[in-house]
Amino acid sequence: MPGLVPELCKNLNVDVQQVRQVLRLLGNGHSIPFIARYRKEATGGLNEQQLRDIEDAHAEAQQLEDRRTAILRTLDKKNVPQAVLTAIRICSRRAELEQLFLPWRSRRKTRADRAREQGLEPLAQILTEQSVSESAFAILNQFVRPDQGISNANAALNGACDIVAEQWAADSDLRSWVLEQSAHGTIESRVRRGQQDDRSPFRNYFEHAERIPKAAAHRILAMLRGARKGVLNVSLRLDENRILFHLEQCLVKNPHFAFADRLRKTVKDCYRRLLLPATQSVVLQQLRQKAERISLGVFASNFRQMLMAPPAGARVTLGIDPGFRTGCKLAVVEATGGCIAHVTLYPTLPRRDVAGSTEQLLKLIRRYGIELIAIGNGTASRDTYRFVSTVISENHLNVICTVVSESGASIYSASESAVSEYPHLDITVRSAISIAHRLQDPMAELVKLDPSTIGIGQYQHDVNQRELHRVLNREVQSCVSRVGVELNTASQKLLARVSGIGSALAGRIVEHRRKHGPFRSRFALLDVDHLGPVAFEQASGFLRITEGDDVLDNSAVHPESYPVVKQISNRLGCPLNRLIANEELLDSVDPQEFTSDHTGLMTVVDILAELRRPGLDPRAEFRTARFDDSLQVIDDLRVGTQLEGVVTNVTGFGAFIDIGVHHEGLLHVSQMSDNFVRDATQEISVGEIVRVRVTNVDLKRKRICLARES
Repeated sequence: MPGLVPELCKNLNVDVQQVRQVLRLLGNGHSIPFIARYRKEATGGLNEQQLRDIEDAHAEAQQLEDRRTAILRTLDKKNVPQAVLTAIRICSRRAELEQLFLPWRSRRKTRADRAREQGLEPLAQILTEQSVSESAFAILNQFVRPDQGISNANAALNGACDIVAEQWAADSDLRSWVLEQSAHGTIESRVRRGQQDDRSPFRNYFEHAERIPKAAAHRILAMLRGARKGVLNVSLRLDENRILFHLEQCLVKNPHFAFADRLRKTVKDCYRRLLLPATQSVVLQQLRQKAERISLGVFASNFRQMLMAPPAGARVTLGIDPGFRTGCKLAVVEATGGCIAHVTLYPTLPRRDVAGSTEQLLKLIRRYGIELIAIGNGTASRDTYRFVSTVISENHLNVICTVVSESGASIYSASESAVSEYPHLDITVRSAISIAHRLQDPMAELVKLDPSTIGIGQYQHDVNQRELHRVLNREVQSCVSRVGVELNTASQKLLARVSGIGSALAGRIVEHRRKHGPFRSRFALLDVDHLGPVAFEQASGFLRITEGDDVLDNSAVHPESYPVVKQISNRLGCPLNRLIANEELLDSVDPQEFTSDHTGLMTVVDILAELRRPGLDPRAEFRTARFDDSLQVIDDLRVGTQLEGVVTNVTGFGAFIDIGVHHEGLLHVSQMSDNFVRDATQEISVGEIVRVRVTNVDLKRKRICLARES
């Protein structure tokens, strides 16, 4: 792919050697988290986002090259002008490539094709040259052929004009110019006949228009979804008068030509029938791609924040999957994650066995020393939360109770993975266990799910699902690598997300752990079947052993750098166990003294930083939101009420806040700050606890509008 590396360097502000090294490392199977953390010298210290940009640009260039090859192979048997082939070979944009190919791709027979079959191409040539001085009647009479379906001069002229219109529409320069005019146009949506319904989710787009350059991603996706569902018609509106004037100036070159007036009509036909629909198709595709790209970024950000949510920690936790008729399923999960008890209570309607439920709940709390209670945010969550909070308050218990998202928990509880973990438990009990795990360690539980089953944003099912899956899985690996994984307690699903380890190898690690007991050293990983030096190099730095033989095994220092740490320890004359976390002593170290051909300055600096605070969890400290018990349903809300809530989702236009009344409130981007906020994701994050004020309540549409309080 000639020119790829220089173009990447220009766009990403990196040098040629950096890009080449990144592509080499990626080509050798190294993951981005590994390269970003342990190969800084090779890349010149590029961060994870820069590495992703290079990877994505390389993949895009490869797709472009594959498409170019396929197009040239298709055109090889067609009589395509050399200029078009040359343009295809040198173009560097996918949209431009498709524009060049569009007139030559296989299609249904057109009006122009039928005119050519009738022998009207010579007449079309006369029309395009616009230089013949004969009378119109004399010219057209030559092409009247009743036996071929051309019964009169007008039929001949109509057919020839169809050929001319198609030739004009195939001109790449002309198509590109019309496409450029879309920058001054609008995208419009109109409700289709018979689809007007005030309850429709697309009612805001029944009569909607906005400038194409400023069209917001979420509105584009909404309009296109409405079109797919047959509710809306979506189209472009361009400045037709301006475009037709320009086209006439370019195409009708001889105003004295006998057919000049007819050519002007052909210009209009060419634009409306061929150029405008083609432009509309390209622009809508570009808008969709742009909207998807922006939305994928938002989804990735939301998901990353979910994964990096503060863990409550390894404490005995009660998970509750709330319900009315079927009762609340309770599961007691010990600090290590195993389920040690489960029961069903009926504290809510229709049974409302408050006394019996209270007795059983207290028995569980006291018997197992429960410290945390996690309640799923589904049906009956607020009623269950009120019941549990009352029990805790009236009995003066030192127990933290909070509501957690159960998005995806029901899907997981029915999955093969959940069945293999808890084969003898009911699906509802598995769901309660998952809810408890969500509180103990959100990331460790979320990695068990297919990311696309988790609610991460509006219109997540409207974007390219393969790309969504790729983007979200990249976030999983990044977050797992950043936090680190406890080798002796991690599930197979979590281990599989570690750089260099897949599902099969993770299974072998778990099996080895079961047979031989806990790992005492990172190097013991090499005893696992089929885990070779390459996988060890990739994975070992991200794995932690809390109770191991070497204190460095519980840090982010890579085993390949252990000799450097020992050099530092020997130079300072300080045992390793006294050196760890000794900031004063470590600050006295000159990193330059420990560089070598194998270990660069950036690596030594990272080693020293890790020794200062080994195994530090980058996630924030755990805290819970306090819902107002007097506010149970949306009808309880009043304008001006101030309350606390948890951010559940962030979009381009604002954030959705769980305030404990079954319906989430919208904190619009305009209400997030006293200052102008361009991007909501830069102002607020999923899982954040915020103080808000109710500004409007629409009971009919179940909508709550909020403003942020300082």
